[in-house]
Amino acid sequence: MTTVIKRDPRRFLKEMKTHYGDVWRIPSSSYLSTPDFVVVDPRSGKKTKVSFVSLDDGETVAVVYDDLG
Repeated sequence: MTTVIKRDPRRFLKEMKTHYGDVWRIPSSSYLSTPDFVVVDPRSGKKTKVSFVSLDDGETVAVVYDDLG
């Protein structure tokens, strides 16, 4: 189930970069077909899909994102 977070997407992704080494904008990623988060800017209404990329053992290795059109 996708979680909706009402927050500035740029700030959210900046904070993700401090915790995870790889944060990539990959619009065609299959991981974004069912995102883990949708970040909604309360002022502009801009939406960004965010997903964690994990290995089989559950270790998170990257974060991918793209703007919703």
